[in-house]
Amino acid sequence: MTLMIDSVLTAADAALRTLFARPHATRATPAPSLAPSELSEVERREAGALMRVNHVGEVCAQALYTAQAAVARDPALRAHFIEAAHEETDHLAWTRQRLDELGARPSLLNPLWYAGAFGFGLVAGRLGDPLSLGFVAETERQVEAHLESHLGRLPPADSASKAVVEQMKLDEARHASQAVNAGAAELPAPAKALMRVASRVMTTVAHRI
Repeated sequence: MTLMIDSVLTAADAALRTLFARPHATRATPAPSLAPSELSEVERREAGALMRVNHVGEVCAQALYTAQAAVARDPALRAHFIEAAHEETDHLAWTRQRLDELGARPSLLNPLWYAGAFGFGLVAGRLGDPLSLGFVAETERQVEAHLESHLGRLPPADSASKAVVEQMKLDEARHASQAVNAGAAELPAPAKALMRVASRVMTTVAHRI
């Protein structure tokens, strides 16, 4: 009972911090190799929309890892999920900082995105640790591909956003490898397809709202 109460309180604290507190990174914001150039208003709006989508992705990552940690059977795996969430906080802080610099706002639907991702995480966690890790691995692979696409869509002059996205992409690839090495099971094709559909809905809506 005590463990259950602790898990509920930890999950509630994580949700409040993610949605309403200012995130603080433990690593410095990635620096661009080339000095950023002046963006036109159209370029600024597009960069802001893309970074809003990336910020939503990090909100969802916090929800996923928090939910999976809450129901993980193995204490070592629970600690792994918690540590991963802490590292993803860097991404949350970097994308929020970049939104501010671009004069853009976070998604108005962040509480909804968080709740949905938390639900996915609970379901994945309840299926057992191998499938829960498999969910992490597949999520990170899809996020890595999504970030790669953003590198081609961001305005060429926005080297600051590109530097953040490039580092995030490296981190997500590492998280996927860590999940596989920890014993991730391969998800069935229908589950992967459902994840891609959910991601497409989120990215399309978050780009605008």
